[in-house]
Amino acid sequence: MPFHIHGGFPLPLTLALVVVALVYLRGWYQLRSAFPNVLSMWRLVAFISGIFSGWIALGSPLAVMDHHLLTGHMAQHLLLMTVAAPLILLGAPAITLLHGPPQHFLRNNFLRNILRPFGRWPLVHGFGNWFGNNVTHPVFCWLAATAAVIGWQVPALFELAMQAEAWHVVEQLCFLVAGLLFWWPVVQPWPSLARWPEWGIPLYLFVATLPCDALSAFLTFCGRVVYPHFLSMHRPFDISALGDQECAGALMWVWVTFAYLAPAAVITIEMLSPQRRSSKVEVA
Repeated sequence: MPFHIHGGFPLPLTLALVVVALVYLRGWYQLRSAFPNVLSMWRLVAFISGIFSGWIALGSPLAVMDHHLLTGHMAQHLLLMTVAAPLILLGAPAITLLHGPPQHFLRNNFLRNILRPFGRWPLVHGFGNWFGNNVTHPVFCWLAATAAVIGWQVPALFELAMQAEAWHVVEQLCFLVAGLLFWWPVVQPWPSLARWPEWGIPLYLFVATLPCDALSAFLTFCGRVVYPHFLSMHRPFDISALGDQECAGALMWVWVTFAYLAPAAVITIEMLSPQRRSSKVEVA
C-alpha cells in the first residue's frame, strides 16, 4: 500500500504561535524604544526562530510523520528540546512577553481584583517562592530533562502517546517544558542570575549526553523492534521497522552529541581564552 500523510493544516496551533510571536514583538519594540541597549536584534531573531522551530515540530508534516516513522518522532522531540527551547530562552522571553500585552489589559479588573489577592495567599506565596528557588536549579533541570527523555521512551508510555491524541499532546508539552528547563542554567535568560560557577556548564552538558547516548545505543544495537506501534504502520522509502529504529537511534546519538558538546566546547574555549583570563586578573 502506498504511503500517504493525512492531516490538515493545524490552524489553532498556528494562530496561537502567531499571537505569542506578536505579543513578543510588541514587548521587544516597547523595551527597545525605552532602553535601546537592553534587547538587541539577535534576541528577536532567536525567539522568532524558536517559535518557528516549534511550529515545524508540531504543525508541519513532521508532526504527522511521527506516527509512521520513529525517526520522524525522534526528530520532532529533538527539535523541541534542543532547537526551539534554547532559541526561545535566548530571546529573554519572560520580561519581553510581560511588556507585550496592552497596558489596559494588564490593568483589567480581573487581574487586579482576583489574581493579585490570590497571589497573597500563604500557600500560593510559599509555593511561588519554592518554585522560583528550586525549579531552575541545575540538578532539578537535569533530572527533569532526563526523566522526560527516558520516561517517554518506556514502551508502555510510548504506545499510550501513540494511541491517544490527548496523551500525545501531553508528551509533546513535556518535551518542550523539559527542554526549557534543561537549557535554563546554560542560557541563563536575562534577567535571571547564574546559579552556579561558569565551569559547571560544560560539565552539565557533558553529563546530559550520557543517558541520551545509552538510549540511542540501545535503539540502534538491540536488534529488535522496541515499539510494536511501528510494526503495523506504513512507512515511506521501503524502510523496515527495525531499520527505522536504528536510524532514529543514530539520529539521536549524533544530534545530541553536537547539540550538547558543541556549546560546551565553545564555553570552555571562551573560559580559557587569554582575553578572559587577563580581564579576571585585572579585576582581581
